[in-house]
Amino acid sequence: MSKLTIYPHSFEEKIGFDAIRLLLKEKSRSLMGQEVLQEWQATADPQQLQERLERMRELLLILEEKKDIPNLALEDLRASIESIRPEGTYLSEEKLPHLASLINRVGNLYSFLGYQKRNIPEEEGTTPTRFPHLLTLLPEGLLLPDISRRIEELLDRFGRIKDTASPELATIRNERVQVERNISREVKRILAYAIEQGWAEEEARPTLRNGHSVIPVTPTYKRYLKGIVHDESSTGKTIFIEPIEIVEANNRIRELDVAERREIIRILIQLSNAIRPHISSILDMYRLVGLFDALFSMALFAQEERAVIPKLLPKPYLDWLQARHPVLRRTLEAEHRSLVPIDLSLQAPEGRILIISGPNAGGKSVCLKTCAMLQYMLQMGFPIPVHPDSTAGIFSTIAVNIGDDQSLEDDLSTYSSHLVNMRRFCALASPSSLLLIDEFGAGTEPELGGAIAESLLEEFNKAKSFGLITTHYRNLKQYATEHEGVVNGAMLYDRGEMRPLFKLSIGHPGSSFAIEIAKKSGLPKGVIEHASLLVGKELIDSDKYVQDIARDRRYWERKRELVRKREKELEESIERYQKDLLQLRSSKQQIIQEAREQAQRLLSESNAKIERTIREIKESGAERERTQKARQALESFSKEGLPAMEAENADNSSERIEREIKRLEKRNKRKEEKRLNPKQEKSITESPNPTKEKPIEVGCWVITPNGIEGEVLEIRGASALLALGGTMQTSVPLVQLKRSSKGKVTSPALKEKKSSNVTEHLHEKKVHFKQELDLRGMRALDAMQAVDYYLDEAIQVGCHRIRLLHGTGTGALRQSIRQLLATRPYVLRYYDEDVRFGGAGITIVEL
Repeated sequence: MSKLTIYPHSFEEKIGFDAIRLLLKEKSRSLMGQEVLQEWQATADPQQLQERLERMRELLLILEEKKDIPNLALEDLRASIESIRPEGTYLSEEKLPHLASLINRVGNLYSFLGYQKRNIPEEEGTTPTRFPHLLTLLPEGLLLPDISRRIEELLDRFGRIKDTASPELATIRNERVQVERNISREVKRILAYAIEQGWAEEEARPTLRNGHSVIPVTPTYKRYLKGIVHDESSTGKTIFIEPIEIVEANNRIRELDVAERREIIRILIQLSNAIRPHISSILDMYRLVGLFDALFSMALFAQEERAVIPKLLPKPYLDWLQARHPVLRRTLEAEHRSLVPIDLSLQAPEGRILIISGPNAGGKSVCLKTCAMLQYMLQMGFPIPVHPDSTAGIFSTIAVNIGDDQSLEDDLSTYSSHLVNMRRFCALASPSSLLLIDEFGAGTEPELGGAIAESLLEEFNKAKSFGLITTHYRNLKQYATEHEGVVNGAMLYDRGEMRPLFKLSIGHPGSSFAIEIAKKSGLPKGVIEHASLLVGKELIDSDKYVQDIARDRRYWERKRELVRKREKELEESIERYQKDLLQLRSSKQQIIQEAREQAQRLLSESNAKIERTIREIKESGAERERTQKARQALESFSKEGLPAMEAENADNSSERIEREIKRLEKRNKRKEEKRLNPKQEKSITESPNPTKEKPIEVGCWVITPNGIEGEVLEIRGASALLALGGTMQTSVPLVQLKRSSKGKVTSPALKEKKSSNVTEHLHEKKVHFKQELDLRGMRALDAMQAVDYYLDEAIQVGCHRIRLLHGTGTGALRQSIRQLLATRPYVLRYYDEDVRFGGAGITIVEL
């Protein structure tokens, strides 16, 4: 493991990370977790750092999904566990529940993370674990379910050893209960006698003194009650006496208590003997609990800071967007102020060292501390509060020089301490070092201080170190302009409102705005003008030139930001319009579907209207006046109720009516002929030689009660399945059938009559046929018979889709009906109705 080198020893205090450790400890649930957090160190090993960050990613996923994290708030028993290593020692009774809780919660942690034994291969097709990096922290063979189970078997719900822990303990406790009952009974008797004799007050009650049952007695009568005086009230008006009759019993209680304690210790020693071989595993459990407690504390802190894991490169690199100092953010929010994020970039080879200049109180030191804090947090393995598109690298050394390190004991001034730090910086400078220096070269004569600072900067640049340096020296700004690897940066300042913007702009130097700030502070005008003369017009002009560059840069940056904002709004608008277009297409399909369904309903209504019209014409016997009214009503319905797409169907309905009228006219004509010539009809229909009917069997021809002739296809108990014509079939009871010779037709008139009767019968059925059969409330046998008849009728009228309404209930009726449907060859398929129209309570049958 490659440990990160930091400088100085007060590094964490200087950058504010000590406050982060305190915040993390507050979130910790156990002493073990606090210890882990206190000892947690940063790393410069890319592999180890990547592993830490992946674990943080998995922990953040757990927190985001709001899973029930195992409770790791456990009492620290490590010292007690260590104390039972010698033979004959034992773990006290009150610590056993905490040990069982430790074992159980570690087991819960293993289950929570989806732990599987290493030697059990994953089955094919199983879902891989979601937390592989956290699982690597779980040691094999650490769980001790047998120890936990044994402890739970010994203890009751109050954490005391159960009576059943051993036969001896049960005997002792049973005897103690019996003795206590005898004592209680005897004390009540003696107290009642004392009250009766006037030795005790009426409201006196037995009590305990020093573990002995005693009776409160008036001092005047204390000699009347034989016993041992154990106590006296504070007023002296009551004496507490242990009656002589229960002294022996109380002594027996003491003996039983000693025996009980002796037996409990024996049980505890026996249990500790079982625990002793697993002491190392138990201590590892505490270390594991501390580690996960610390990790969850880090994840909770990262969640509060809206921290992310940036893209990590295994080399020195820094490109952060919207970086935020977590401690400063909390401080500002407590003061109802907001933090301004900063963008930082340190990249080799052209921009390894950033020279930041700008006005005092403009945010230079905050920028430097933010860089140090977030890089240190990252190499600790923490997510950092930056934009998700940020990229970070790894440094082997981080050194800071912030604040005043003067020392009276070492006789060091501010500048002397600064030079001591710079000597150390020169030793630490390398291509993988990050050097952070605040107010570089300050503390001594400006020209000499600036020269030494420039020389040190040259040394750092030759070592190809990375660095962030704040300064007011012009020569350092000039050096950054002229040398590769060093770039200028400026903390922006609003000249109009004379206030710092706390924003970092990389690529040009910043002005100290000394003259402007002096004017704002209220210095006399003459003093400011004299100072301007002293520094010279050239310096004033150059400073203004720098300010103008900064102003123009901000202007174009605002323009660029506006363009980016407009582009983003345009992209969002395009995306929104695309979503609306998809939604419109979906709505179009839905509207078309609804229109089709509406057309289907109108078509069904029109068919019903046509059938009613035909029935009215039929009932009227094709009378001209009623026929004309029926036609007018149908035409009116066609114009008002049908859409244009069904007009052709309406025309077809008129043709059907015409055909029906012609058929009725022929029928009336035949009736008139029969009325005029009844003898001929009688001779046709009568049979000259009636013969004895043969039994009905498969293959013979029969006549139905309606006069329809059909062939018997199948005998079904008391019914027969008949074939009518070429395609239709029906089921008719046998008692209603008469046997007929196959193809026997006595005359064309009779044949025409039968055909007419069949057609008329089928029309009647078709007009009155409903496509839904209500079976609710019927018994299964009746319902099945009704369905059988209904299916036959549906086939006769040519209906290919029917609905059977049976309800849900227990499901028995539905099951019986479907069993019947499965046996009928003319049933193509059956299924549940759509949930919007009845669901499982209705069965759709297709024939």
